[in-house]
Amino acid sequence: MENDNLDPIQRPDLTDAQWERLLDFGTPQDVAAGEYLFRSGDREYDMILVESGELEVVRDSLWWVEEAVIARPGPRSFVGELGLLNGQGAFLSARMSTPGRVSMVTRTDLRRLMSEDDELCDLILHALWARRESLRKGPAALTLKLVGPTSSRDFLSLRRFAERLDLVHSAVELQPGELGSLTGHGITVDDLPVAFIQGEPLLRATPGMVAERLGLSYQANGDEIVDLVVVGGGPAGLAAAIYGASEGLSTVLLDAVAPGGQAAATSRIENFLGFPFGVSGRDLIGQASLQALKFGVRVYAPCEAVKLEPADELLDVTLTDGRIIRTRTAIVTSGAAYRRLELDRWSDFERAGIYYAATQLELRQVMESPVVVVGGANSAGQASLYLAANGCPVRLVVRGQDLGARMSSYLVERLMEDPRVEIHTGSRIVGLDGEEALERVSIDTVGDVDARGLFCFIGAEPATSWLTMLDRDQDGFIRTGTDVAAQTLQQWQHLGREPLPFETSTPRVFAAGDVRRGSMKRVAAAVGEGSSAVASVHRALAS
Repeated sequence: MENDNLDPIQRPDLTDAQWERLLDFGTPQDVAAGEYLFRSGDREYDMILVESGELEVVRDSLWWVEEAVIARPGPRSFVGELGLLNGQGAFLSARMSTPGRVSMVTRTDLRRLMSEDDELCDLILHALWARRESLRKGPAALTLKLVGPTSSRDFLSLRRFAERLDLVHSAVELQPGELGSLTGHGITVDDLPVAFIQGEPLLRATPGMVAERLGLSYQANGDEIVDLVVVGGGPAGLAAAIYGASEGLSTVLLDAVAPGGQAAATSRIENFLGFPFGVSGRDLIGQASLQALKFGVRVYAPCEAVKLEPADELLDVTLTDGRIIRTRTAIVTSGAAYRRLELDRWSDFERAGIYYAATQLELRQVMESPVVVVGGANSAGQASLYLAANGCPVRLVVRGQDLGARMSSYLVERLMEDPRVEIHTGSRIVGLDGEEALERVSIDTVGDVDARGLFCFIGAEPATSWLTMLDRDQDGFIRTGTDVAAQTLQQWQHLGREPLPFETSTPRVFAAGDVRRGSMKRVAAAVGEGSSAVASVHRALAS
């Protein structure tokens, strides 16, 4: 959205030639003063090119706050937001403040523009991304307001969903048992968390309910058949979707939570190619998600697949709500689920003190308080350093005697040198204690220690229980390529070939990343596998 206070990247100066090329994608119309071009809540709306006159982009009035004007774009500017690319409904309104002429660019034509004109694509993408960043900090953030107890796992899930999908939103934390400003509005503690969408309360809100209301859940376009469905939005899934879409495949990406997987929960990745000073998982996944939108990947989350099966010459991917996506090929990148310690009261404190990630979101729950990290691999080491650097005294509990057995040497060295991290090797956590929230952790070699948070990084199990049709090893990891068991190869005879690299025991179904038997369980390797699997997809489609 445009106004005099915005950074130039949000309102790029277009040359005459660029502006004329942009107008070629729009449909002109004359608009009277006061007429709305789109309203908040509209599922379908266009990007607006302002040829003459002036627009007002507004956050509509809510029951607790008046209308706010976000921007007043004038001639040779365009009005639009990142939601145009991911299918999100409008959360702001646009109306003419003076009579003028505009050109309307539909989402379909915007997608065509981005595929046909690289120069305009980059200019628009930079502007939309910058606008999203700007809107987060202003009055637009009230269009999606999340309210819940600070210690609630359900509230944390809502916030993680909103942050991972980069939604413009605000969050209000309440103390357990309190209602704050909700008192007197008919909302009870049992109704929390609440999501206010354009001022309307959504009680006991879940990420799926919010996604449905925002237009982010899967909606089939008639009897469409897509070229590729990627199940899982971690590094492998994002890479597969990006490479598939950039090479002309109609691509759908599904994730049961939100794009990012375990990588998004990593506070710092220091050995990823091209980032000599490290990169946070959130930043890496954020840029990859934007890249996916750029190439036209249709991203849906939370959107969980529960069945994948052949249907004639196609594949049917069934979702939890019964909807079916028909596709020519599929890549399974569903990753792995976090392991838990078998301890009394574990499920109690999952809602109030146990975390499986160490990002800014979790840090806010334990700021400057003592914490315990359990695990002996890189993720545990990175989490320990991140928490310590942000004021938390850290105890790192490692079951093995050798810290370097599964952890990179650069992390071991930094941990050994950091006085804020106390390392307990050859140790186990044997108990948890606290009232409504975690207060103490018992370590067998130390005894009880104060802990506001327990960060668990003890590995994960492959998320493959829904894939009974595929050949898996004894631990549930999917066999691919030459690793596919001989007894499952009979069905391949009519195809006249064996499984391709990354192809599973079912033709045209592929697997990549942590879910695949033999994978390296590293971000860079997952990206490589996801992109390489697309090469096999093309070969399968051509056969």
